Amino acid sequence: MKLSARNILTGKVEVVTKGAVNGTVKIDIGNGKHITSSITNEAIDDLGLKVGDEVSAIIKSSDVLIGK
Repeated sequence: MKLSARNILTGKVEVVTKGAVNGTVKIDIGNGKHITSSITNEAIDDLGLKVGDEVSAIIKSSDVLIGK
């Protein structure tokens, strides 16, 4: 698969939490860092995501918000 996105973080799935329609997937990207993605339950099922899976978080965004 070819992608135009340049920001790809690889890691392991730590937690998969399904909600009514959407769920969250928490990924350990190493060095004590984590990233959490909100995706549809259908995508979770289609990808067969489970704890321990090696995955890539692909980030393509025109806006990056920073808070403190």
